[in-house]
Amino acid sequence: MNRYYAAKAGEVRTKGRMIVEVKGMEIGLFHVDGQFYAWRNVCPHAAAPVCEGPVCGTRLPSLVYEYEYGKHLEIVRCPWHGWEFDLKDGRHLGGDAKLRGFPVETDGDELYVLMR
Repeated sequence: MNRYYAAKAGEVRTKGRMIVEVKGMEIGLFHVDGQFYAWRNVCPHAAAPVCEGPVCGTRLPSLVYEYEYGKHLEIVRCPWHGWEFDLKDGRHLGGDAKLRGFPVETDGDELYVLMR
């Protein structure tokens, strides 16, 4: 795996998210619960720029007529069709789809994405 500079960690921490280009690919960098995550900015459903969607929470499984909100600021919602993905593992909340992710390393205040 090669290491590619992506952004300043402090900037991603402050903004919560940044879209950067690494090796000709748009990558969404996210800071969630003290960790950094990198996801390719392509929704597996219809190739939408998923990382540009709102970062929010979602309704959790609950009893009929009960609505429990959770995962605050841990979900990205695709701006085209509303598919929701967990920012910690990239999984679609309603099916088998998954975002393509990359490991992230920090070196001081610099973030690096690892890829081939």
